[in-house]
Amino acid sequence: MNIINKQIQLPDGRTIEIETGKLAKQAAGSAVVKMGGTMLLATITAATEVKEGTDFMPLTVDYKEKYYSAGRFPGGFMKREGKSSDYEILISRLIDRPIRPLWPDDFHLEVFVNVNLISAEKDIQPDALAGLAASCALATSDLPFGGPISEVRVARIGGEFKINPNFSEMADCDLDLMVAATEENIMMVEGEMNEVSEHDMLEAIKFAHEEIKKHCRVQKELMAELGTDVNKRDYPHDVEDEELKKAVHEFCYDKCYAHAKSFSPKHEREAGFVAIKEAFLATVPEEELEEKAPLVERYYHAVEKEAMRNMILDEGVRLDGRVCNQVRPIWCEVGYLPCAHGSAIFTRGETQSLATVTLGTKLDMKETDEVLIQDDQQFVLHYNFPPFATGEAKSQRGVGRREIGHGNLAMRALKPVIPMMPENPYAVRVVSDILESNGSSSMASVCGGCLALMDAGVQIKKPVAGVAMGLITDEIHPNDRYAILTDILGDEDHLGDMDFKVTGTADGITATQMDIKVDGLSYDVLEKALEQARQGRIHIMGEMMKTIDKPREDYKPFVPRIKSFEIPKDFIGAVIGKGGETIQKIQAQTGAVVNIDEVDGKGIVDIATNDAEAMQKAYDWIMGICAVPEVGEVYHGKVTSVLEFGAFVEILPGKEGLLHISELDWAKTEKVEDIVNVGDEVDVKLLEVDAKTGKLRLSRRALIEKPEGYVEPVRKPRPAGDRNDRRQNDHRGGDRNDRGERRGNFHKDNRGENHGENRNRGPRNDAAKEE
Repeated sequence: MNIINKQIQLPDGRTIEIETGKLAKQAAGSAVVKMGGTMLLATITAATEVKEGTDFMPLTVDYKEKYYSAGRFPGGFMKREGKSSDYEILISRLIDRPIRPLWPDDFHLEVFVNVNLISAEKDIQPDALAGLAASCALATSDLPFGGPISEVRVARIGGEFKINPNFSEMADCDLDLMVAATEENIMMVEGEMNEVSEHDMLEAIKFAHEEIKKHCRVQKELMAELGTDVNKRDYPHDVEDEELKKAVHEFCYDKCYAHAKSFSPKHEREAGFVAIKEAFLATVPEEELEEKAPLVERYYHAVEKEAMRNMILDEGVRLDGRVCNQVRPIWCEVGYLPCAHGSAIFTRGETQSLATVTLGTKLDMKETDEVLIQDDQQFVLHYNFPPFATGEAKSQRGVGRREIGHGNLAMRALKPVIPMMPENPYAVRVVSDILESNGSSSMASVCGGCLALMDAGVQIKKPVAGVAMGLITDEIHPNDRYAILTDILGDEDHLGDMDFKVTGTADGITATQMDIKVDGLSYDVLEKALEQARQGRIHIMGEMMKTIDKPREDYKPFVPRIKSFEIPKDFIGAVIGKGGETIQKIQAQTGAVVNIDEVDGKGIVDIATNDAEAMQKAYDWIMGICAVPEVGEVYHGKVTSVLEFGAFVEILPGKEGLLHISELDWAKTEKVEDIVNVGDEVDVKLLEVDAKTGKLRLSRRALIEKPEGYVEPVRKPRPAGDRNDRRQNDHRGGDRNDRGERRGNFHKDNRGENHGENRNRGPRNDAAKEE
């Protein structure tokens, strides 16, 4: 084995180790990246032949976390890893996006990048190492990859930037960015912030890039040792026909330029461009058409892109007639869906989102069970992009990676302004259904989601808006001749050199996503683009505020109300009951949803229901369970059982006391059933709580006026060991959970050792009669 090891020193002294030549040697490239106890294995494989009809870069990236890496079993019935989770898909996208643009234009072989977490130290965040691991594996291969790259997390903690902080350090973070770059250029930025300025975000990107440069230099050393810096494999190149390429340009360029400048709506513009291509194909001899049609397709696409880019750069006018910093017309509506907890329509040009809000209880929170992250998400946002949104005629399948990524960006944009527990007891779900799309549906989701939250009465801290930006640069002088585009169209997204999305309040950025496809872009251009994005965001927010400018003061009538309160920790078990019996009974008899958690040594109870009476009933029930009976207090109880010497009365949920036959009435009572029966409700006074056993002694007669001339009967002393003494000493005061054992002992005595005494009653019987 030719094992090679490299090390990268982080600014705080921690070390990242790179190893190749030991694992997965039959792959085209492989590497293990290690930091502390965390290890990621990255492998690269590539096809040897191009699939017919492939004219793009078929790259597939999969990030997987193995549960054994942290000594855990996977959940579910099968107890093995299954399909990728949303979390794994999001990390796969973080690897994919900076790698995809760095391949030759004519490289069309299928490439598979697999990154597996094989060892996981609990406090180390593995996603910050995944991009580096993938690039190291590519560096060990002979594929014509234009890297290397690296990817780091930069966080601002206590006012200071830090590279790849641990999980435990993120609680006080107000900026969390993932930055990917080559040694020369920023490739990708994504993250969330707590109303951070554009200047601070740019400084964080610069800080991250300085660290990434070190990583790239180490990888270049690795490539030099392996010889992969010069020894690249040959691959099937595109067939070229320079004469045909020239003919396509001469025939189509002016027509494409003129059509681009016609400012047609989306579908008319698309149809017009197709018509230009078809007109050229009509000039190709029929016997050559089959051979040349794929080449015409490729050459025409390049001409169309060139014409549109030049029109924007030369004339400062865009495909729909706007100037570069102009936002499309916006209209909004809230409360569109009468039965949803909150709803809004946000329409910007030809992009439309129907956003809804649903409020639920803690039981509705999304449970996260990743290898290193186990948590309940109080706020989620789901993004759906059906084919009809672009007029496409095809069936709708499951949720794709793009939808997961767009939903995550919108969620991160809104999360900083949504109140969390204990201020907000609700689980919050926002859904954005894209009904029309022509550019930046993710930002429409942010704007629509914000409006829907305010319509639902969620007391967000500040409104949030988002805008998608584009950049078109001159191929030779990108920093001298460029156009920054606000609120880009779908076509402008495809033909541009950078697209980035920025969301935030009026006071700062809450989330961003940036992909840069051009070399040598300066930070000055990036700074100007961020400032133009801020102005666009403020304009969009102003349009939104014309519809609703603050959250409604109350929730909709059909939203379940939640009452939250604390109970002593010692009563949590009593409220839940054996096997959940008590809490299930409360829910079944009241119709309310009850949830209880232990937080900071206290029980936090949430009762959720639309019915005020049910809410009060459940609350009283729980408070009754937690109440401590007080001597001298009067209670309204229910008779649960009757014996010859008295009755047991439940005065509070789960708490019973003995109402002795002598305490039923001032007059002599022959039979308990003459006064009370099982199921009767009766007012009683608590006379005594036994200091040792906690048993309760109750009285009914204490609440009845003593008859005039009443004389307390003289009681004869009972001999030691009297049967009635044993019965009273065995009475069921206190917690009902003890009843089964006590009742069992009592009956055992009657059936067992006391049988002989029952046959020879003697003076005990007389004493009982006298009493």
